[in-house]
Formats: sequence, structure tokens, C-alpha cells
Amino acid sequence: MQAVEAFSFDSDNLEETEAFLSSAYTPMRIGGTPQNARARIDRHAAGGLKVDRLSFGYTMAYDADCLNQVCLVTLHEGTFVDTTGGGEEHFGPGETFMLAPHDRPYRGEVRSARYTLTLFDPALLGEVAVTGARFPGPVELTGQRALTPAANARLGAAVAYLRDHVLTEPLTGDSPLIATTAARHLASVALAALPNTTLSARPHPIDSRDATSDTLRRAIAFIEDNAHLDVTLEQIAASIPITPRAVQYAFARHADTTPLRYLRRVRLARAHHDLRHADPDTTRISDIARRWGFAHQGRFATAYRQEYGVPPSTTLHL
Repeated sequence: MQAVEAFSFDSDNLEETEAFLSSAYTPMRIGGTPQNARARIDRHAAGGLKVDRLSFGYTMAYDADCLNQVCLVTLHEGTFVDTTGGGEEHFGPGETFMLAPHDRPYRGEVRSARYTLTLFDPALLGEVAVTGARFPGPVELTGQRALTPAANARLGAAVAYLRDHVLTEPLTGDSPLIATTAARHLASVALAALPNTTLSARPHPIDSRDATSDTLRRAIAFIEDNAHLDVTLEQIAASIPITPRAVQYAFARHADTTPLRYLRRVRLARAHHDLRHADPDTTRISDIARRWGFAHQGRFATAYRQEYGVPPSTTLHL
């Protein structure tokens, strides 16, 4: 069981701030001549997902190494200026954007800004990509800004939900599936909202000899045996063993879905089973939902009704 990690940093000393940022993110140098050097960072993290609230009361210049994580910024106040490419790219309040490619150094300025920083493993993009099995190379984000204003709003809402609900919920640490499920959901939203390789790459014919109905059967068996655990695409593939792409292609070819979408359906079915056999006088629907990785009760109820035609409460009280 993995508890939610939480800590805070508050300082008006530039050297202390540089040391903290270097330890919390990646080695970096910061500069500036602030009148108010106050910096505050609050972190909540679990299951490989980190969501930080940051506030700088001055213009802070930064020159940083690779993050090795997807880093999204949701800007609430102030200005971000990215100078990584030699020019200046300005971001303002209301934007949720990718700070920098995960495998490249980056630099710029934070100008009297208050913002949310969200970090997750770039490998999750490949796990949630519906078409990832059909393209060469890794699934990666290729642009900083969202494709449309609506996509920007959806991405910002997903970050806000993780920040304000999932990682601040005391019971998240009691369910190892909640944070990891939430991280994959965020990766899926980011992939739909931001430019990425699945949109620009040309279709690539892959060897489908491993993407057979037997592959699907064995993958399904592994998922059903391990649905209570934090199952990854790599683990599913290793259990057969074949490549993760072949697993994705087998699900697309024979089941018209993805491995992780199928996993979600299995967990929904387990929640259905638990509701049918629970004591309605002593059972809370939210407890069963969290047990199977559903942190948002409204979304769980919607998914449940779509699958079973009735709300969870009806099943519980049958």
C-alpha cells in the first residue's frame, strides 16, 4: 500500500529555493533580482503521479536539465516565458500546457506566477494510446499548447480534479489503484488535448503474427487474475510474452478496444459483483468504487449506469 506523499516548501532565500527545486524536479540554476523572493511549493504525490502548487512573488529565471517526466503547467496568475528554442513563447492565465519535452533541457522565466505543476511517466502515453500499436517509435507529445480552446479546458479540468480531489483525499492512500488509474486518465486526456506523434506519424504496418486471438485470450486471463493490482501494459505483454504493441493490436483487432479499457471494464464488473453481495446497511458505494480504482463517484455512477442500466445504489439494495 502506498500512502499519499505530501510536503511543503516556503522560503525567501534564492539559494534555498534553487537547492529545493533541483532536488524536487531536476538539477537547475535559477536567477533574478527579486524585491520579494518568496517562493512556496506544496506537493501531493502517489502512484507515480505528482501534483504541485507553486507560487513565486518575483521574476525567476531558470535553466534546467531534462525532467524525464511529462510536465504540465496550469497557470492561474502571472506569466510563463519559455526560451528553450531561442525565441520567447508566452503563456498566460487559464492555459494548461506542456512545459518541455521530457528528454530535453529547458529554460525560461516565471514572472510573479501562481500555477499547478503536474508530472507523470511518459510511458503512460503509450499505454493509453488507442492507435499507438500502429505507429513506429514511442508515443510522445510534440507540442506545448492544446489543439483547441475546448481541449485546453478539458486538460485543465483533469489537472484540477487530481489536485483538488484525488491526491488530497485521505482514502486515496488506502486504495493503490486510485492514483495509478487517475494518472492513466490524465495521460489519456493529455494525448487527446496536445499535439502528439499519433496525429502526425504515417501508419506503420506492424508484424501481426503475435496479435492473434490466442494472444487476446491470454492477455484477458492475466487481466482478470490481476485486476485488483496496478496492472500495466508491459506486465500484460510480459505474461504472454510478446511486445506491448502486439497486445494493443490484438485488442484492437479482435475486441475493438484497448487493454486498459478492457481492464477498466473488468474492474467495473468486480464492483458490480461486490455491490450485489454487500450488506446495504453497512456498505458505502464509495468504498467499493475506491477498492476498484474509481475515485470520482459521479463518473463511477455514470459508467456503471451505462454498463448495467441502473445506478449503483439500485444494485446495492436489490
